[in-house]
Amino acid sequence: MKIVVIQGPNLNMLGVRDQSVYGPMRLEQIHLQMKDFATQSGVDIEFYQSNLEGEIVDKIQECYGDAHGIIINPAAYSHTSIAIRDAISAVNLPTIEVHISNIYRREEFRQKSMTAPACTSSIIGFGPFGYHLAMVGMIQILSEIKAMHDAQQGAVEA
Repeated sequence: MKIVVIQGPNLNMLGVRDQSVYGPMRLEQIHLQMKDFATQSGVDIEFYQSNLEGEIVDKIQECYGDAHGIIINPAAYSHTSIAIRDAISAVNLPTIEVHISNIYRREEFRQKSMTAPACTSSIIGFGPFGYHLAMVGMIQILSEIKAMHDAQQGAVEA
């Protein structure tokens, strides 16, 4: 089982950028915690961060046939990117959108996510802990998909 974590623009500045909104943790620390949990859970994990919309689209497309699920924080692109939304829809993989801050308590232009409707689920406003919740959720989703697939295979063989 492989999960790809895709981080959008300015997330490489976590721990520096507006700590009152995003907290003091750096992206590397969040990824280290996710990696530890993935290892404990027997899951392969890959991390990717880009400030460029097209590179994020490319990475999502690379997940097709290579990954079982995506955890994504499109950051500011959540509110503007039809291209990222279309890429998520195109690969048709379980995808969980994460936002560190509660976008519904922020400026009006941040309260609408264009990418969320293409995702399986969203985790919003839990700070960096939201990534852990996304990992737990993704592992559960992938386990359910595997169980359903195994049951269908058993029915075919019977």
